[in-house]
Amino acid sequence: MPDIPYKDKGSILGPLKTLGFFARRPVTEPFEPRPAADSYRGFHVNDWEKCIGCSTCQKVCDNAAITMVKIPGLPEDPVLGVRNERPAIDYGRCCWCGLCVDICPTGSISLTTEYVHVCRENELDSYFVLPDPNGIHGKHFDKGWDKTADADLVDLHQQPMGEVEPQQRDDNFDEIVHGFTSQQAIIEASRCVQCGMCHESCPTHMNAPEYIRAIWEGNAEEAVRQIYRSNPFSHVCGRVCTRRCETACSIGRRGDPVAIRWLKRYAMDAVSDERIREIAAEGKVDYISGKKIAIIGAGPAGLTAAYDLVKKGHDVTVFEALDKPGGMTRYGIPEYRLPYDRLDADVEVITSLGVTIQYNTRIGRDIGMDVLERDYDAVVVAIGLQQGRSTRIPGSDHKQVRKAVKLLRKITQGKPFKVPRTAVVIGGGNVAMDIARSLARLQKQQYGEVRMTVAALEDFDHFLADPEEVTEAREEGVVILDSRGPKQCLVDENGKLIGLATLGVVSIFDQDGRFAPRYDDSDEQVHQADMVIESIGQMTDVSLFGDELTERLEWNRGRLRVDENGRTSEPWLWSAGDMVFGPDVVHAVADGHRVAAGIEEYLGVKQ
Repeated sequence: MPDIPYKDKGSILGPLKTLGFFARRPVTEPFEPRPAADSYRGFHVNDWEKCIGCSTCQKVCDNAAITMVKIPGLPEDPVLGVRNERPAIDYGRCCWCGLCVDICPTGSISLTTEYVHVCRENELDSYFVLPDPNGIHGKHFDKGWDKTADADLVDLHQQPMGEVEPQQRDDNFDEIVHGFTSQQAIIEASRCVQCGMCHESCPTHMNAPEYIRAIWEGNAEEAVRQIYRSNPFSHVCGRVCTRRCETACSIGRRGDPVAIRWLKRYAMDAVSDERIREIAAEGKVDYISGKKIAIIGAGPAGLTAAYDLVKKGHDVTVFEALDKPGGMTRYGIPEYRLPYDRLDADVEVITSLGVTIQYNTRIGRDIGMDVLERDYDAVVVAIGLQQGRSTRIPGSDHKQVRKAVKLLRKITQGKPFKVPRTAVVIGGGNVAMDIARSLARLQKQQYGEVRMTVAALEDFDHFLADPEEVTEAREEGVVILDSRGPKQCLVDENGKLIGLATLGVVSIFDQDGRFAPRYDDSDEQVHQADMVIESIGQMTDVSLFGDELTERLEWNRGRLRVDENGRTSEPWLWSAGDMVFGPDVVHAVADGHRVAAGIEEYLGVKQ
């Protein structure tokens, strides 16, 4: 580069000019805080009521200036996504960048305009501060850097999920939801802050942050690998999971939670079935243990246990009473919500590892429990809740008063029955919505119109069914009534069912929280119906045990009593899934893992 001449070359006598300052009086500013700019980044404050301890601020801090500290006495609830931890700031490391404020999902952290702090004697750690709503010097501060729309790094809006229009779906059982495109999946995955709340709240403790990150990186195979670390029913759970993870998602505190279920579905659909089977087989031992396990019931709990045990080298046989696998996921969930070919794909992963399923084999009729006890090293009962409960109201014994679970099974199996012109469903849960929407489709096919009513005890603010189920049912012509309790099934003089009488609900539970509905007798309505469907709960058929074994087993209010490993009072017998803990696919999967771990420990000791 050419030299650039200075205008003033200077002089060697220049430094002597500074001697003139010795004759001037010094100017001293008072040692007290001066007003800072409105957006000055001083010390932190944290609203402990808003803060959920998600640790997102800690993860984003490049200087490792934030430590999460457990605070005894603060609430902690993994299901709701709350930890009893709060961020402490090391001001020896903090660079006041404000990223912790910008990324905080709840908006609990902000920076004040405070900037003066003097260490007192024996306070060598006074710059390690646990921010609270009072600030470092009490509530004598002005907000400096706070979350704004321009500085918010959290995307609060979920990617829209495409659906088939109501008029194009109300007369068929084709799947309703389209699924994410690859672009939508990457954008949705980018919303995740990797806080791990979803992992803690999930019954199976799925590695959701890991598979979401893999999707964001464009690596669907790695996402599937992370998914299969904990859930062999991921096509199913990618469509019908109850999504406790999304309830706990920290992003959902101010906006829409990350669509964790739909991202799981995207990853599973993006990888071929053959490649998924190869990924699932990773980690399977290359030896045969010589141990035999029998599993009764080819639902999510039983097949998850089979998946874990066969990967350990054990010989696993599953006995299924019906001609197809899946249990209540097949015979209780309509195909417009769960296409059965995707359920079959999940099952094929498990059978490809060497699990044998014997169909049309009913334990207690075709094979006795005593035979299983004799021939196998361990036995698991995972038969689900295949029977419906009765309201026991007058007229409920009429032949046209049906159970929802039995009707759903008939529809899945394609067995013929007379579709009612007009029907009423008693109940407000997802099963009630499933049977109402299924019958509505059959009504539309046969009669060209829907005349279906649902009467639920709960008001809409406390409805048991998922909100989208309620919305979609209404779009398909189903009338949904809340706060209505069944009084009587009405039968005419010829013995024909003609309707259902309901009463307005005053309360559902008594002062001790026990189920004890109270009704307003002056608020009676009559709903015309050729069929009434009861959908108020389910129970297990335990006749397979036989009288002798039933007597030996320990029970808890009609359900098998099991220990923390799912083991019954009989040392060779375990139980898992809905029959133990109630209906929920992801809980059944988690229970299958638990039982498999218990059996593995038992077999190790037995050797």
